[in-house]
Amino acid sequence: MNLTLSRSVVTLLGLATFLSAIALIDARHQNRVLFEQLDQLHQERDQLNVDWGRLLLEQSTWSTHAYIEQSATQKLDMGLPANAEIVVVKP
Repeated sequence: MNLTLSRSVVTLLGLATFLSAIALIDARHQNRVLFEQLDQLHQERDQLNVDWGRLLLEQSTWSTHAYIEQSATQKLDMGLPANAEIVVVKP
């Protein structure tokens, strides 16, 4: 009876060791997958930061007084009125 109990304990410990090894393999695989996702998200974040900086630079270029004046002059055919066209309105 003692031999049967000993074999049962050894079998149980062997099964527990096997299941523990399988769990370790699964945990490492999940760790690798999640690390790859994290790296991909970091690259995406960096690209979005580059795009954001480019868009801020583009916005500041388009909002300068010189650009607006040039666009109004060339595209809209606008200009300063002559002195005779200026009317002063008094309250």
